[in-house]
Amino acid sequence: MSQLVTIYGGSGFVGRYIARRMAKAGWRVRVAVRNPNEAMFVRPYGVVGQVEPVLCNVRDDASVAAALRGADAVVYCVGVLDEAGKNTFAAVQAEAPGRVARAAAAEGIGRMVLISAIGADATAPSAYARTKAAGEAAVLDAMPGAVILRPSIIFGAEDQFFNRFASLSRLGPILPVVGAATRFQPVWVDDVAQAAEKAVLGQARPGIYELGGPDVLSFRELMQVMLKVIHRRRLVMNIPFGLARVMAGCFGLVKSVTAGLVKPPLTTDQVRNLARDNVVAADARGLADLGIQPTALGAVLPEYLWRFRPSGQYDAIKDSAKGLRKA
Repeated sequence: MSQLVTIYGGSGFVGRYIARRMAKAGWRVRVAVRNPNEAMFVRPYGVVGQVEPVLCNVRDDASVAAALRGADAVVYCVGVLDEAGKNTFAAVQAEAPGRVARAAAAEGIGRMVLISAIGADATAPSAYARTKAAGEAAVLDAMPGAVILRPSIIFGAEDQFFNRFASLSRLGPILPVVGAATRFQPVWVDDVAQAAEKAVLGQARPGIYELGGPDVLSFRELMQVMLKVIHRRRLVMNIPFGLARVMAGCFGLVKSVTAGLVKPPLTTDQVRNLARDNVVAADARGLADLGIQPTALGAVLPEYLWRFRPSGQYDAIKDSAKGLRKA
């Protein structure tokens, strides 16, 4: 019988790419998610019965243990950008990875992969970064041979970064950003998935890897690249951190008053995160150490951002038609 990998969060942005790769590699894939009925799209990644969504609450010991029973490897890629209800940074990014690692160790599973993030730091001002670091420590405590992947901003067809700002660019002539000078090193989602696949297959040495693409650009420069792809001219306006903190505080108040019904476009914790560069450290192991050639932004962005162009898929046709002479 083929080997089995349990992927917690296997229907999410990164998780679905890992699930697809593991299915193509011939593994059985158990996708552990909160709502299996919403994850049925992963089943065609393999043959009938090869990829199966199962119910799992990563905050519950018994649920976590049931999802990995009989598995040969485990991948944890659940994360939150904004806290909601019981899904806090601490619960999802610090406590849950440790819970999975302890259960995997008890089950005798030899390989675990944790998707963390560049910037994970126990002393960081951001709760997001601190809980990522706490999750890493908990995993390594239970499974010292685990592989931890720290990607920079991840881009791809389902991302919440370029898609979000491309959508905002349609609202007016100004595109506001916080931390315009902060540097990022975007990494393609399938490169991250390939790194996870290599770790599951035992082709990566244990430890931490920081994953970034070939492009190191400021937030402003990233927006300019995106705007060029979607054929729009916008003024990229920097919002000072002081003003951003005030705005985030107001958004947080609205969230509290509406009991979370209104999701804030910006949080105080995100402002803290945006104050730090998000690039691969000079001495860190990365994609090259895994034998992966990183994919450039320009090779992927046009494939999914074309829908934000003024005329969508017909934009190029309209541009070429401008050069035609009238009869």
